[in-house]
Amino acid sequence: MLGSLPARFRPDPYLVAMLGTVALAAVLPARGWVADGFDVLTKVAVGLLFFLYGARLSPQDALAGLRHWRLHLTVFASTFLLFPAFGLALAVLVPGVLAQPVYLGVLFLCTLPSTVQSSIAFTSTARGNVAAAICSASLSSLLGIVLTPLLVALLLGGAGGGVSAASVVDIVVQLLIPFLAGQLARRWIGGWMQRHGAALGRYDRGSILLIVYTAFSEGVVAGVWHRIAPQQLLVLFVVEAVLLAAVLLTTSLVSRWLGFGTADRITIVFCGSKKSMASGLPMANVLFAGPGLGLMVLPMMLFHQLQLLVCAAIARRLAARPAPESAAPQPATAE
Repeated sequence: MLGSLPARFRPDPYLVAMLGTVALAAVLPARGWVADGFDVLTKVAVGLLFFLYGARLSPQDALAGLRHWRLHLTVFASTFLLFPAFGLALAVLVPGVLAQPVYLGVLFLCTLPSTVQSSIAFTSTARGNVAAAICSASLSSLLGIVLTPLLVALLLGGAGGGVSAASVVDIVVQLLIPFLAGQLARRWIGGWMQRHGAALGRYDRGSILLIVYTAFSEGVVAGVWHRIAPQQLLVLFVVEAVLLAAVLLTTSLVSRWLGFGTADRITIVFCGSKKSMASGLPMANVLFAGPGLGLMVLPMMLFHQLQLLVCAAIARRLAARPAPESAAPQPATAE
């Protein structure tokens, strides 16, 4: 039945899989020694995930893209300064509108790096500066390994679990060392990774589903989900919609004010308005291990779907605009 629907009305298979994973954790959460096994498996999966991230990022591409330093600084300012500033401003909604644990999850969301794949894909669809998007999104992901834990320590402090000495060790062991190992191994496995890109993509998505199942299982077993009412989910959706709209509007206005061309402005808007669930879930698993992890990552998971829907609509609208005159002789290849 779903196959007969137009493509734009079909549910995202990955979203369906994620909702199914959450439902499975609600009905059959991991307990006891099974939960311990999933915990170990998740840590191994996170380490391998960041090894693959490191192996994918070409140092040559990153260095070549540094000539767009004004663009990258604008994106990084949006990702690591503007978002956290908006997150801190949302504190006025606690506790009347947002419960404290949910707000901490929103604040954690605001500390995350930008996405890579979707930022590049939307920039390409909207005919933005794809080369700059590749470099900016990749560098944001790299910087996030260091900046996100620092921002968590600065903004959340003890309230959200903070960054203890043990957390720092976990970050180094589970995230930084595998990432650097991937960078070193790139010269030997880069070609193999290109040939098996589809399989590695399935591993990425499978790892995220594993983290989601483990996190939500812990929350179910500890009774965390009794703390959030259904209406809080609706309120959270509205708050995050306003947050996304504010960032989209700010990046659009500031990039125009700074004198960037159309293609660069598109790149800034798409790269500067995203938050990476692929990086955020593994980081949360390291920083906030425990029964409260599910509530910490819930705002991120909701924002992830929201940003995909909104940015896809914006990208399609920008793609439909008339092509520049310089591209007029070859309209068939403009996309």
